[in-house]
Amino acid sequence: MKIILVDPVSSITLWPLSQTRPVADIRVGILTVAEKWEKITSLPVSHLCPSVLASLYPIDLSTENLFVHGSVLPDERFFKTVLDLKNGQAIKNQKGIWLAAKMDESQSLDWVERYLLGKDFPAHLAFVPPYEQELNILAFPWQIFQLNGIEHEKDYNLITLGRDSQSLDKSNQVFGDRIFLEEGAIVHCSILNSTTGSIYIGKNAEIMEGCTVRGSLALCEGSVLKMGAKIYGPTTIGPGSKVGGEIQNSVLQANSNKAHDGYLGNSVIGEWCNLGADTNISNLKNTYQEVKLWNYSKESFVKTNSIFCGMIMGDHAKCGINTMFNTGTVVGVGANVFGAGYPRQFIPDFAWGGASGFSTFGMDKFLETAKAVMLRRNQSLNENYQLLLEQVFFSTSKFRTWEK
Repeated sequence: MKIILVDPVSSITLWPLSQTRPVADIRVGILTVAEKWEKITSLPVSHLCPSVLASLYPIDLSTENLFVHGSVLPDERFFKTVLDLKNGQAIKNQKGIWLAAKMDESQSLDWVERYLLGKDFPAHLAFVPPYEQELNILAFPWQIFQLNGIEHEKDYNLITLGRDSQSLDKSNQVFGDRIFLEEGAIVHCSILNSTTGSIYIGKNAEIMEGCTVRGSLALCEGSVLKMGAKIYGPTTIGPGSKVGGEIQNSVLQANSNKAHDGYLGNSVIGEWCNLGADTNISNLKNTYQEVKLWNYSKESFVKTNSIFCGMIMGDHAKCGINTMFNTGTVVGVGANVFGAGYPRQFIPDFAWGGASGFSTFGMDKFLETAKAVMLRRNQSLNENYQLLLEQVFFSTSKFRTWEK
């Protein structure tokens, strides 16, 4: 059997993060949603997603397939429930949202065709009684940092079950005992407090001298916490990232840098982003009022039901030194922000500029930069990825109002 994570049609509410990846490839906690399924089931996992993403995330069908709603953050009971489904059976939650279905090869091919044509989920399947337990379902970007602590602890227990941590160097000051180091992890002369949440140090990750960490923290494979950094959980630093300064309750997906001083709080940063030295993000209004955030679907700002929300930044976005972002700012894919003052709270994809005004970061110039950035991590920007980025550029042109 193979697991197919189905990207929801409504994933536009998670833009800019879901423009360049299926929702199930978003990291919440230590792992992405897809990695959680791989880890607990040991089954092959692939994605059923819109054609614009399909070339990068191809579906891999078998004679028996378990299709699962890709936005669901699974827990142990949900894993067991859906794995026990029989061919031809499906399950919804109590709100009528389908959650999972097990199908044979013929049923699978029919469902894939229906999905790609934009048709509804096949109603002829035999639905078992609704799933009664409350599940977290990703629908908006701010949920990623809000749910990060819960997901971190679930992932930590899953990853470390029955395993021994590498030893921690005696030069560190340690509080609590929920600290796990993978092979090759390095931590020297730092303060680690896991009484507030567990601390996971991934393979070949490094915490440099003088860092102060209050869990939970996930420092994923190959990432670096630079000297003197201050981390408040729940925070996740995705693989291949370098961070410094002060970070609180934020999630960096992967391969992004915030390497110097400055504050980042209640935020989600995509992949291949760079925050220049002394970048500061406000996460709380002086009036303590609820934060509103740009929603691409409604083309307006919507309530987050929270007074804390910093910044949501799409992949390949960057900002120069001393950049300031106001509370609840959305920065689109490929945007390049610089200059004095606070830029507007929705910065469209491939914008170039700042508070004094924007022009368009042309695709040729953008690709030149993106290739150079990826090459520094020994990765290349392949043809399919370039086509995806070009598609994002054209599909978001209506938001670059200065082009009209």
